[in-house]
Amino acid sequence: MSQDRFPKEFDRLYVAMVTPYRKDFTVDEGALRGLLKYFMQPVFVDAGGGIIINPAAGDTYYLSREEKRRNVEIVAEECKGKMPIFAGISALTPEQGVVIAKDAKEAGADGLFLCPPMGLSDITLSWDANKYPEVWIDMAKAEVDAVDLPAITHPNAPGSGPFGGGLPVDATLRMCREIPNIVGWKMIYSYDSSILVARALRSLDRHVAILSATAKVFHENLATGFFDGSVTGSFNYAMEPMVAHIEAWKRRDINEACRIWDNNLRDMQYYIYSEFSRLHVRYKVATWLRGLIDLPFMHPPVPRPTKHEILTIRELLKGAGLSVVQEADANRIINNL
Repeated sequence: MSQDRFPKEFDRLYVAMVTPYRKDFTVDEGALRGLLKYFMQPVFVDAGGGIIINPAAGDTYYLSREEKRRNVEIVAEECKGKMPIFAGISALTPEQGVVIAKDAKEAGADGLFLCPPMGLSDITLSWDANKYPEVWIDMAKAEVDAVDLPAITHPNAPGSGPFGGGLPVDATLRMCREIPNIVGWKMIYSYDSSILVARALRSLDRHVAILSATAKVFHENLATGFFDGSVTGSFNYAMEPMVAHIEAWKRRDINEACRIWDNNLRDMQYYIYSEFSRLHVRYKVATWLRGLIDLPFMHPPVPRPTKHEILTIRELLKGAGLSVVQEADANRIINNL
């Protein structure tokens, strides 16, 4: 596959969608459609939005094959081709990954959102991505080759020096060179490490989009120019001010960008991202507090939110000028934690 088939076509603002549940942790299809309608608003579509369904923020590791496929079908029905749809591919083996990738394509996905393999500590906690990048590259190749779709990465890797929990530079470059279908790289790194990876991606002989992920540093990412788009769960709860902030930077209206950022958008993102072990929990709480889904819980064993998190996020959302559910509705959940 030549990059010429879609040069910069997938440089977009992707929301890593949460998955709404019922009380029994089955997917709430009605709530999922409702959340999709939020993203089908012109403010997001016209800004170059995109959908990632079944990402880590959407409990991909706890969804069945059937649920993953059905989620893609629902997104395709609701989006009607107005935005690209990338489907999360998470599996224990390459064979399972290929099946999920084929399901996603048949269900209407435009691309794959590649997640590293799950399983033994040898390929998770203990994996040396510098020495053995083939652990993920070989699996990703199999998934991409099976469907010939563009792909965006979710490059988690165990602690590897300055790159923290992200794939190091050498492995990143090798993966991009060996898999030409890769059109975007999710920047899950610390700020300093993200600069190293971004500069490396710019050295490639083809374009791979630098897709910012950590919303608390979007202001800095936009200032440096290492921002071709984004993949973030923060759009689930703060899409409107985030899009306005990004659009202001694109116009080089620095005063307006700073005004939006300083109007509590910064403080809200700082809190959401202050504990990475609570990140996805807080995404879902914030989405629920906006009234966009009915329940704030992720699938066990992911823990429940705390009362302090709920109350803090509610006040931060209000401070950023965003509508929230009534206090009585919030208390009904808090009183049953």
